[in-house]
Amino acid sequence: MDVVVFSLLIMILTVIAALTGEWLVHLRALNRIPIRIHINGTRGKSSVTRLISAGLREAGFSVLGKTTGSDPRILDLNGKDRKIHRLQNASIGEQVRFLRYFGQLKPRAIVLECMAVQPQYQWITEHQMVKATHSVITNARLDHVEEMGYRLSDIAMSLSNTIPFNGNLFTAEQAKLEIFEEMAKKRGTRVKAVTDHGVDEHDMQGFNHIEHPENVALSLAVCQSLGISRDQALDGMRKAQPDPGALRIWDLVLEDRHFSLVNAFAANDPQSTKTIWKMIKDHPSLDHGHICTFLNTRSDRVSRTSQLLELILKDIRPDTLFIRGERLDRFEKSHFSRFKGRLELFSEAESASTFSKKLLSQQGSTLIFGIGNIVGTGFQILDELKKYRVQS
Repeated sequence: MDVVVFSLLIMILTVIAALTGEWLVHLRALNRIPIRIHINGTRGKSSVTRLISAGLREAGFSVLGKTTGSDPRILDLNGKDRKIHRLQNASIGEQVRFLRYFGQLKPRAIVLECMAVQPQYQWITEHQMVKATHSVITNARLDHVEEMGYRLSDIAMSLSNTIPFNGNLFTAEQAKLEIFEEMAKKRGTRVKAVTDHGVDEHDMQGFNHIEHPENVALSLAVCQSLGISRDQALDGMRKAQPDPGALRIWDLVLEDRHFSLVNAFAANDPQSTKTIWKMIKDHPSLDHGHICTFLNTRSDRVSRTSQLLELILKDIRPDTLFIRGERLDRFEKSHFSRFKGRLELFSEAESASTFSKKLLSQQGSTLIFGIGNIVGTGFQILDELKKYRVQS
C-alpha cells in the first residue's frame, strides 16, 4: 500500500476513534442526569428556566440550571446565580462543556435554556447535545425573523426542532399549537398545552418582580408532571432569584422629581411588549400624567425597530419618545413624521451617564417605559439609572 494512502487512512481512523470517544464521554454524562429539561421559545425562556429550577429544588430535587442570552448564568445546586464569563462569542458548543460538568455533579435534574437561534443549530442542540426528557417551548412570536423566518409559522417550525423523540413537550403557545402537535406526533412525544387560566391573583402574590402568569402556569405544569404538588412548586418559585432582565418597576428621584421606570427591555418583540404595556398601564401603583417611552435600538435589527415604532405610535402613544441608536434617519418618513409628541434622538456615542440625566430631565411624575435591546449600552444605562433608585 502506498505510504501516503496508508498515512491518510491512519489519520482518518484516528479522527473517527477520537470522535467516537468524545461521543461516548458525552453520552455517559447525559446518563448521569435522569431528568433533562430543555427550554426554547421566543419570550420567557430565562424566567421559565428559573421558575422550574426553583420548583424542583423546593421539592428536594438536586437540580442545576443554566440561562443564556444577554446575561448568562449558572443556577447552582443551592439556587444561587453564578455569572458565566465568556472569553469569546457565545457558541452552542458551550452546552456540551456544561453538560459534562453537570454530569460530574450527578444532579437529579437539569434545566437548560436553549442557546441556538438558527433552525439547524436548534436541531443539533437538542438531538445531539441535550436529548431532553422534557421539552418546553414557551411561545412563538415574531422575533429573530432574519434567522427563523418572517412568518409566525416559520418561527414555530424552527422552534419545533427542539421537540425530542419519545419525550414530553409543554407549551403555552396557542396560535401555532398545531405545528408543535404535528411534529411531536411524528416523534412519539406527548404534548401538554398550557394556558394561564388556572393561575389567579393569589398565585401571583409573593413574587419580588412582575412575573407573567403564563410563565408560572407553564412551569407549574412541568413540576406537577414530575410529581411535585402545585403549592410546593409555587412556594419555590416565589423564592426564585429573578433574571437580570426580569420585568421590574423602579422608583427614581432626581432633584425632587419622581419617576417610575418600567424595565421591559427583555421583551423586545412587539407582541410581548404590547402585552406588558397592557399590564403596566392599568397597574394600580402607577398613576402618572406624563408617559415617556425609551426605545434602545440595534442597527442590525431594523425590522424589529420598525415593528416597535409602529407599536409605540398605535398602542402606547407616549407624550415623549426617547430613541437611542444609529442610522435613525431611515425612520424619519415612515414613523417619526407621524409622531405628534416630543421626540428626542440620541446616538450610541452619547455616554450612558449623560443620556440617563437627559432622560430624567423631564417633568416629574413621569412613567418611563423602557423597551428594545438591553445588551451592552442598555445595561450601562440601567446601571446609571439605578443610582437614582429609591430603595423600598
